[in-house]
Amino acid sequence: MTEPSASTSAVNVIVVTGMSGSGRSTAIHALEDTGYYCIDNLPSALVAQFVALCADARVGKPKVGLGMDVRDATYVENWPSLRKALEKAGHTVTVVYLDSTDEVLVRRYSETRRVHPLGTGRDLPDAIGAERALLAPMERAADLVLDTSSLTVHDLKKRLQRLVEGNAAYTGPSVTLKSFGFKFGALADADMVLDVRFLPNPHFVDSLRALSGRDKAVADFVLDRDVARSYLERVMSLIEFVLPLYVEEGRAYLTIAFGCTGGRHRSVAVAEEVGRLLRQHGASVTIRHRDLDRKAV
Repeated sequence: MTEPSASTSAVNVIVVTGMSGSGRSTAIHALEDTGYYCIDNLPSALVAQFVALCADARVGKPKVGLGMDVRDATYVENWPSLRKALEKAGHTVTVVYLDSTDEVLVRRYSETRRVHPLGTGRDLPDAIGAERALLAPMERAADLVLDTSSLTVHDLKKRLQRLVEGNAAYTGPSVTLKSFGFKFGALADADMVLDVRFLPNPHFVDSLRALSGRDKAVADFVLDRDVARSYLERVMSLIEFVLPLYVEEGRAYLTIAFGCTGGRHRSVAVAEEVGRLLRQHGASVTIRHRDLDRKAV
């Protein structure tokens, strides 16, 4: 690829990728609504040629949205060199990675009765696991990771439009909140690890044991008490204090982990509530629950 000349222009390229069933088609439609010329599942071998065509000032489009997934078996391997070539040619590249929990993905596929791209010879949970492993490098390299598990179609469109328009008030790092169970080992990739095992444990309440921290009954049991409210106030004060410091350090991501015994009740409820509070302030938040689907013992 060559440097842009008088007859070419730099192209703003947004690549939407991630887990099948996490909302890629919805995201592509949101980009189209904001004036992007979009193609879903363009083979990676044709991306450079397509962007070069769009850079032609006579016929081109300055804004391009590309949906890429595992139907192109080579794109994960080719992406680092492809992105480098696009940026060397003067184009702006942003990768948006969409994800959802396995539980949500299974439900979505069950409702639509679609066939998973990696479903040949596998049951659905195995196909989802295989895709997650295959796409791990893309998630790590993404500029923005969105967990769509609890987002509506309208929520996802708003997040993409806010990214495109660049009018979000929040300018700090993207915050990832994780829950985990200490009995399964602490998280190694967190910037901060907070222990919430001091909160009352729903595991010992028969009617709550089979539920999770995402269920209202469990969340109310954990959070609807003075000690929990006081704790959340202090946690939010801590986060509000450190976020500007991360900005000064040039950090793009902040990962905060909440741990309880099994990673199913207290840590999940606290992570979800902190995420809700941060989003009220306009923060970019991703929530992941490492041990939510482990069987209670």
